[in-house]
Amino acid sequence: MASHPDFDKTESRMAILGHPLHAMTVAFPVALTFCAFGADLFYWWSGEERWAWAALWACGTAFLFGLLAGFTGTMELLMVPGIRIRAAAWTHFVIAVMLLSLLGLNWGWRLTGYETAVLPWGLLLSGFAVLVVSATGWHGGKLVFDYRLGTSKGN
Repeated sequence: MASHPDFDKTESRMAILGHPLHAMTVAFPVALTFCAFGADLFYWWSGEERWAWAALWACGTAFLFGLLAGFTGTMELLMVPGIRIRAAAWTHFVIAVMLLSLLGLNWGWRLTGYETAVLPWGLLLSGFAVLVVSATGWHGGKLVFDYRLGTSKGN
């Protein structure tokens, strides 16, 4: 693959003043996924309604920001030849789509009644989402730091 003519073409095309949009937007769904899990744990521990409410908002906001991060990441994947030819980039894409599905399911589940949705399914969905966001975040970090994919300078 290293002999492919596009192998070194990895510079971000979705950027503002050289700052890649995908890297800027992924922080929100990652942090909010952990916040939702934390709020679920606090609700389980305390039984206070405010934690179930906080988890509902964290899930919804994580999903919506995840859509934005997913859009920018998908555009990078499709527009940058050096990213598109790497199997590892497609693996990251698949894990991230699975995460988006989990975040959407978790939010939708809570819209039926945010307080009753937490135990046990909301907590389990949040816990699983933390595992998946950790996997896709680690994988995305490897793509950036090891291969310099989607950065402002190609190599």
